[in-house]
Amino acid sequence: MLGDAHTHQVTFLSATYGGHLHDKSIADQESIRYPPHTTLTKDTGFQGYEPAGVHTIQPKKQMRGQWLSTVDRISNRLIAQARIVMEHILAGVKRCRIVKDVLRLRTEGISDLVMVIACGLHNLRNDFRRLASPKYRLNSYFR
Repeated sequence: MLGDAHTHQVTFLSATYGGHLHDKSIADQESIRYPPHTTLTKDTGFQGYEPAGVHTIQPKKQMRGQWLSTVDRISNRLIAQARIVMEHILAGVKRCRIVKDVLRLRTEGISDLVMVIACGLHNLRNDFRRLASPKYRLNSYFR
């Protein structure tokens, strides 16, 4: 799942994969195309994932027996502040409990459909949240 940091919307959703599959191998299989001049903030699980034409930002790992420098710790904190937006997007999607609970429906494609619906509901909720803000002055419609 990819999210937009400015709109807090889900922008890309891959197919669901069963079993224990690493996120980087899924990203490699999906061969995602990014718009030019995109900045991709990734976590340490995506070590080595460098799509073409994209600027990637990844936190520094501490080497065994060594300490991170002050600059690296400050940059890791700034990266974490940017990445927390994606965690909030995931939490918004998981408001639909069917996404986070064990899905016992065995019909082919139903887990993909459930995730698409949950992401669509999250995006719709975000749209209405923005419309109800004072910036758009539509508060009288949402009383």
